[in-house]
Amino acid sequence: MMPRVAIIGAGPGGLGAAMLLSRAGVPVTLFDQHREVGGRTRTIEAGNYRFDLGPTFFLYPRILEEIFAACDRNLHSEVELVRLDPMYRLLYGDGSELEVTSDPQRMAASIEQLSPEDGPNYSRYMEDTRRKFERFRPCLQRPFLSWRDTLSPSVLRLLPWLRPWQSVEGELRRYFRDSRVRLAFTFQSKYLGMSPFKCPSLFSILPYLEHDFGVYHPIGGCGEVSKAMGRVAEDLGVELRLGEPVREILFEGKRAVGLRTDAGEFQADALIVNADFARAMKKLVPNHLRRRWRDSRIAKKKFSCSTFMMYLGIEAPCDQLAHHSIYLPSDYSGILDDIETHHRLSDDPALYIQNAGVTDTTLAPRGHSTLYVLAPVTHQHANVDWSVEKARFRNLVMKRLSKLVPDLEGRIRVERIVTPAQWDLDEGIHLGATFNLAHNLGQMLHRRPRNRFEDVDGVYLTGGGTHPGSGLPVIYESARITARLLLADWNQPTAWLDPPDCPSALVSVEDER
Repeated sequence: MMPRVAIIGAGPGGLGAAMLLSRAGVPVTLFDQHREVGGRTRTIEAGNYRFDLGPTFFLYPRILEEIFAACDRNLHSEVELVRLDPMYRLLYGDGSELEVTSDPQRMAASIEQLSPEDGPNYSRYMEDTRRKFERFRPCLQRPFLSWRDTLSPSVLRLLPWLRPWQSVEGELRRYFRDSRVRLAFTFQSKYLGMSPFKCPSLFSILPYLEHDFGVYHPIGGCGEVSKAMGRVAEDLGVELRLGEPVREILFEGKRAVGLRTDAGEFQADALIVNADFARAMKKLVPNHLRRRWRDSRIAKKKFSCSTFMMYLGIEAPCDQLAHHSIYLPSDYSGILDDIETHHRLSDDPALYIQNAGVTDTTLAPRGHSTLYVLAPVTHQHANVDWSVEKARFRNLVMKRLSKLVPDLEGRIRVERIVTPAQWDLDEGIHLGATFNLAHNLGQMLHRRPRNRFEDVDGVYLTGGGTHPGSGLPVIYESARITARLLLADWNQPTAWLDPPDCPSALVSVEDER
């Protein structure tokens, strides 16, 4: 018998799970509080300008290609993906620059210009990390439902490669002596909302994925990928109920049996939660039903940083900026310590700037451009009152931007700012922690909330708050893991969903309950 499935949240994880389950013949209804799909991977509009709300580039498309193929669709027929070269430009606080490309010869030459002794080590880093990624990839494609999965022989054999006792920064010291070069291969840990000085060395695979598989820009923005997923889901029979927030999950004992919205009750045999994990649990699941993830235990967990966002519509092109520019101040480690330990704002914040108009003319009127500006900041904390700090911090960011784009202030026609307080209030993100639970060793694999949620029956998780973690590629993988688990639990075939290099034997269906 096919279960009736309700999915809470039309973000990337919810959309991916909806596509796969509907392709399997499962009746799926997808609910979201917003009137468009995508969650934080959606498009927002301000005047005649369009911006991605959250993610702005597409990395490692292989997983989503496989999900589309499983649904008899071609990702590249649905969305135009442009591979960027160079991928981005790094701007250091000492005035030096590094153009980052996925061409191995050009990249080694760029490194040599910055640090002659480090250039020859680039190929060694790439080859070693390629082998690490190939060995670890099966762990990203399977669920971890108990400590037994983590202590399985296949995982323990990886320890010499993963070096869990070492940080990303420590790992990169094995290859590069110049701190600026190391930063070029460690700042990516901020994709997880963590400092490279604390992030486990496993995540040195992130820059490898960029360099080996490329960085892509979807024409129209990453929101176009979400829209394509929504179209395919509807074509496959998914019922989209947008602009209909879920108020609570309905239970009979500890088993979820449906949900309630303002339109009434909806009965379901299984539910998938694709919402901010901590906020969803505290809002939708009564505390007394949760054993491992009670409110008191959630309060003790470590959460990622947040982001201060500026979305700027500019009259005139900004051709002096690359598609992606990243400003890394001289005291980068101190700034990260301010964010994660002291929870205070820096006077010289790191910045990520997207100037998509150099690649994509669809986001702004002719002759205009859009700038997406992100500064990593502390998540919500008593040390920072954004009602007081918003204007001051905005001026700090603008001071840095004006050094890159002369007369920028006078050409701004549209400006929208999002602070951690607004991420918290408007998007329902616990503490405004935009990258969810931190990815430290105590909150990975089976110690992360599990894809088959362990505290109540009939509830599954997908998205950045569960395994494998944050970031679009692994969120898509979480959708595939969760869909396979749910189908297996209802005695439905799953082999058609197996990744090409991950046989069914690797999929844990252990149930400790």
